[in-house]
Amino acid sequence: MSHFSRLRGHSSWLMVIALVLCTAVYWPGLSGGWLFDDYPNIVDNRGVQPSDASISSLARAALSSPASDFKRPLASLSFAANYLTAGLDPYWMKLTNLLIHLLNGLLVFLLARRLLDAIEASAKAKAASSGVRQHERNGLLAVLIATAWMVLPINLTGVLYVVQRMESMANAFVLLGLLGYIGGRERMLAGRGGLVLCALSVIAPTALGLLAKETAVMLPLYAFMVEWSVFGFHRAAASRNRDARVLALFTLTLLLPMLAGLTLVVPHVLSPAAFSTRDFTLGQRLLSEARIVAGYIDWTLLPTPDALSFYHDDFHVSTSLLSPWTTLVSLLALAALAWLVFALRQRRPLVSLGLAFFLGCHLLTGTILPLELIYEHRNYFASLGLLLAVVPALASPRHADKSSAATHQRPLPMALPRYVALTGLMLFWIASTALTAYAWGNPLRLAAELAGRAPESPRAQYELGRIYVIYSHYDRDSPFTRLAYAPLERAMQLPNSSILPEQALIFMNARMGLPLKDAWWDSLIAKLKARPPGVQDESSLGTLTQCAREGACRLPKGRMVAAFLAALSHPNPSPRLLATYSDYAWNILDDRALALRVIEQAISAGPMEPAYRITAVRMLLASGQFEQARQALQKLEALNFAGRLDGSIAELRSRLPSS
Repeated sequence: MSHFSRLRGHSSWLMVIALVLCTAVYWPGLSGGWLFDDYPNIVDNRGVQPSDASISSLARAALSSPASDFKRPLASLSFAANYLTAGLDPYWMKLTNLLIHLLNGLLVFLLARRLLDAIEASAKAKAASSGVRQHERNGLLAVLIATAWMVLPINLTGVLYVVQRMESMANAFVLLGLLGYIGGRERMLAGRGGLVLCALSVIAPTALGLLAKETAVMLPLYAFMVEWSVFGFHRAAASRNRDARVLALFTLTLLLPMLAGLTLVVPHVLSPAAFSTRDFTLGQRLLSEARIVAGYIDWTLLPTPDALSFYHDDFHVSTSLLSPWTTLVSLLALAALAWLVFALRQRRPLVSLGLAFFLGCHLLTGTILPLELIYEHRNYFASLGLLLAVVPALASPRHADKSSAATHQRPLPMALPRYVALTGLMLFWIASTALTAYAWGNPLRLAAELAGRAPESPRAQYELGRIYVIYSHYDRDSPFTRLAYAPLERAMQLPNSSILPEQALIFMNARMGLPLKDAWWDSLIAKLKARPPGVQDESSLGTLTQCAREGACRLPKGRMVAAFLAALSHPNPSPRLLATYSDYAWNILDDRALALRVIEQAISAGPMEPAYRITAVRMLLASGQFEQARQALQKLEALNFAGRLDGSIAELRSRLPSS
């Protein structure tokens, strides 16, 4: 074996050790339970719990996600595959997430090494006398970058928060696409073709990644950043001429789709209804995201427990440049980073690219779309950008200067302090992630940890109370029953709280036959009147409706109707809310006319959701309106993609009288 091959082998074995280390760090967290959005997407989503692997069942699973209009079918199918093999066990779901994360860590290693080698080649720094040593250094740097990325505390939710498999799976395709693009461009620069590989590497992984989550749409932009920072759109390695083929590729895959997307999105976000269910306006969102994105840098490199609190509903939005004053400071900081992207392109291309990755990643989720403001998992790719900028600067003993045609290897100052700083950061990241993973390994331990990290977060306090309720098993004498009231009533009173705490208190006492406080109902109804109901409010009403329908909760009908009317008093109620009220009217109020009228409204508001049409057909059949049922069934059949509704349609058709 040659010396060169042995050096490559050393970095590969170090990468194996890094994968084992990452597994050990996350292993204690695999035994934990479900959390937050896991419930609507997996636990309460019957679509991803198929009874068999038939085409119709898998099609139903693929199109069952409530998280997005795009349905994210690939991620949903992976949840269904987990269910078919191990049932609704979060352990196997989390283990699958960990395996995806380890795969991504390997891809990050390969990508970092290819980027380091490509930058070195473009700088003409591979002299024959030092090529082996530099290749070894690049391999070691790539291992350090990949190890750091795998154990970063901010990336924990991409592993142990089951539903965020959507994010990690989408980014697996992004990383594969970038690797393919770099390989294709290297072939093009060497005059060995490669254009087809570049095109396929941008187009195919983007399309496949979109089936997991929309964030994969950023791949063409990331590939453009790699081209701009590393390859310079050159036609050949020794030529300064621009390659028109590369420019045409990005015109077709980035510029035109971006313009088309903005044409569709901008009118929507500028409409009054776009932010009607949010506690902030478009302007406030843009100002707030400046603070948030700047804060992500601290959260990534020097995270504190209160920063990575998972629940961020205690965040105070920015209302002007100076309210709070950190808004202006954050905007200036982001502007400085953007300036560095351009200023360092020639002399520090990897730093320039890393900062571009970080800023570019947040263009989708941190700008005009009416999404929730903060989530750690939005940094799953962005954190790689920061590490590309920071780790080599701390780990490299020498720096390649590209300011002239000849490359100069210049020593970087203060090597020992930099090595100590990098070692300290690595140990800090490993310890922080390991401790947090340990907390994630037990639902009660996690709820207590997150409530302590975010004492002003209604969601964190609610979750602690909810876990106490679960541990009480609805036993009046359980010590957990007494513990549940304080965090739930605290959550109820915190600003911007949904009706989840009130719902939990009402649900718990109703299940145990204990009195329901008027203050709980008054607070619940007042909140529903004050603002349009969000997803959590709708889920709360659905939970109370289900409990009443199943006979487990004796709830005052007048209060429930008042709650529904308060929620429906706002313009454009969601189809989900309308369907829930129809359910209550049919099963509890025994008002069939009201139930039919409201379910028709739900169908009008959500015409592509078959569940509402199935409910309407059943109601019409039960009411003896067979002709209307037959017409509704025909409309349902139009939504029967890949036979996903075969079972429901056959069951409904069997109940129709023969003509």
